[in-house]
Amino acid sequence: MDGTMSWLNGLLYDIYEKTGLRVRLSPAGGTETRFLAEDGGKAVPLWIDGGEEETEQTVKLLRYLIANRDAGTMPERQEHLKSILLGEGGGWNAFRYMTKYRIPDGVCFAADLVPEKRLEEAAQHIARCLDGGDMTAVMDDKRIAVVKFLSAAEEQSAQEFGQFLCQTLYEDLGVRARVGIGCEMRSFSEIALSYHQAATAVRMSMIFDAKGEVHSYREYLLVKMLEDVPKSRLKEYTEQFRVSRAEEVLEDREMSATAEAFLESSLNLSETARNLFMHRNTLTYRLDKIERITGLDIRKFSDAVTFRVITILYRLLRA
Repeated sequence: MDGTMSWLNGLLYDIYEKTGLRVRLSPAGGTETRFLAEDGGKAVPLWIDGGEEETEQTVKLLRYLIANRDAGTMPERQEHLKSILLGEGGGWNAFRYMTKYRIPDGVCFAADLVPEKRLEEAAQHIARCLDGGDMTAVMDDKRIAVVKFLSAAEEQSAQEFGQFLCQTLYEDLGVRARVGIGCEMRSFSEIALSYHQAATAVRMSMIFDAKGEVHSYREYLLVKMLEDVPKSRLKEYTEQFRVSRAEEVLEDREMSATAEAFLESSLNLSETARNLFMHRNTLTYRLDKIERITGLDIRKFSDAVTFRVITILYRLLRA
């Protein structure tokens, strides 16, 4: 078997594995469409199940893949990946990428990485640190996208992977970064949604001035739901809580930071005092003050939830 036929067999097998479509090098009988694909100036006959109308788009894709099997420099590949992450071309675009570059499909998620400086150098360093199947692309002059595939034996969580990205940039380049993590997707064809979630997590973490370097989309799901509500309705919701002096606490950096730390520490007084390097009595005094101003004792779970929602509404109305 010559090189062309060997490569074609591999490509056609990949197509069958990913889509169930059988494309053959010889006819099998029945309802099938014959078409010619060009490879190195030669016309290669192929057959696919189905009539001409229903296979039209698939045939176009196959012709493109075969004609461009040796094309694809790294910049071209990254631009192609970038277009997929931005949701351009839908599932066919993702499938074309997988087939052209022989990318195995599987469970994956996207990360949005925003380094404080030296973007290009950071992108190159991250690319060198990734496992063989993982991918990266520079999205604009501020951010880098990373696609992480998960194996059955994967022990590293998405949060840990985000920490790894931050750590390797800081230790090797002295560059700090903020990372957003999207949800896991069953297939690479859905990766655009995961990247959108990752970018949203970064944006939300900036709006809320969140501590830490790695931020998961799941942390901001409630925020995203409320963000999609018109601001006029958000204002109505805020008024319905009838906490007229909440703004006094939220505008005070000291009280706001104390409340945030307390919520982040799962309403644990001792842990919050340690994290803030604060005496427990001082913390108690501040929580009492918040209660006097707002009427909410955030040491109680129900009041803590109310305070959290009011904080989200307040930040969204001023974003």
